Amino acid sequence: MSNVTFFFNHKLTGADFKARKAWFERKPSSTTSEPERAPEIEVPFDFLIGADGAHSAARFHLMKYARVSYQQEYIDTLWSEFHIPPNFVSATAPSTFALSPNHLHIWPGTRFMFIAIPSLDQSFTCTLFAPQSTFDTLSRDPSAQLAPFFAANFPGVCPQLISPTNLVAQFGSSPHLPLISIKCAPHHFSSAAVILGDAAHAMVPFYGQGMNAGLEDVRVLFSLLDRHGVYDPSVPARSAPPSLSRRHDDRDDRDARRAEALAAYTHQRATDAAAINDLALRNYNEMRAGVVSPVYLLRKFVEETVSVWMPWAGWRTQYSR
Repeated sequence: MSNVTFFFNHKLTGADFKARKAWFERKPSSTTSEPERAPEIEVPFDFLIGADGAHSAARFHLMKYARVSYQQEYIDTLWSEFHIPPNFVSATAPSTFALSPNHLHIWPGTRFMFIAIPSLDQSFTCTLFAPQSTFDTLSRDPSAQLAPFFAANFPGVCPQLISPTNLVAQFGSSPHLPLISIKCAPHHFSSAAVILGDAAHAMVPFYGQGMNAGLEDVRVLFSLLDRHGVYDPSVPARSAPPSLSRRHDDRDDRDARRAEALAAYTHQRATDAAAINDLALRNYNEMRAGVVSPVYLLRKFVEETVSVWMPWAGWRTQYSR
C-alpha cells in the first residue's frame, strides 16, 4: 500500500494523549556498535491504535489518561509445544497423517491435558498444558520421568507417535511458557487512542478465538468509525467556532465524531471481550476434566438432545449460539 510506511525496531517509550505525541526508542539496524541507549524520537500523531500484545506499552500509557479498570491473571498452567511427524511409509509412497486429520485430538488428564492439531505437512502440532508443579517435577529428570508420565496419562502418544528420545529432546528444547488472561475497560481515550486485540483482552487459547476476537475488533472499530462519519468529507462541521478556518472546523468535527465512535466501540467490545475471555477459561476445565466426567457427559447429551429434537423449546447449546 503506497500510503502505509513500516518502521521496524521502534519501541514505544512514552505517549501524551492530550498533546498527541509519542516517543520511540529507535534501535540501530547494525549491532556492531550499539550505543548504551537507543536514540529516542518524538512522533506527533492524530490517532494512535495500540495493537502491541498482552504486555502492551500503548495500554500502559493509556492508563495514565483514562480511568482504566484492569484485571490480569496468570492461571496455574504452563504450556510446551511438541511435534508428531508424518507416517513415513517408503521412499516411493507418500507420507500420511499419524492420526485422523479431521479432528482435534485431546488426551484429558483432569489437572492437565495434551492436544494434537493437524498441520498442512501431515504432521501434528501438539501442546502439553499442565500446572507449574508438574513441569517442575518433570524437569528434574526428563529422561527418567517424561515417558512414564505420558504413558500413564496420555496413552498412545509415547512411543507410538513420539519416541521417548524425541519426546525428551522436544521437552528440553521447547520453552515452558505461562498463560495470561487480561480484561480492561475502557479501550480508548477521547478521540486520541484505542487499543485492540491482546492489548485490550488477552485470553487463554482454549476457545480458539483469540485471533478472531482481535480481527473482530478491527471490523467493529472501522464500522463504527464509518457509521459516525469520521472519514466522510461531505458531513458539515459541528463543533468548532465559525470564526476558525474550514480546515480546523473539519479537524475538530472529525475528533468529536471519532470520540463518539470510540466510546461506542468500548461500550460494545469491552463486554464482548470479557465474555469470550470467561468462555475460554471455562473451556479449559471442560477440555481437561469435563470430558471425562459422567455428569458432564450426561448434561451434554441432554442439552444436545433438547436442542436437536425439541427446537420449539428455544434451547440451544453453547457452541451453536
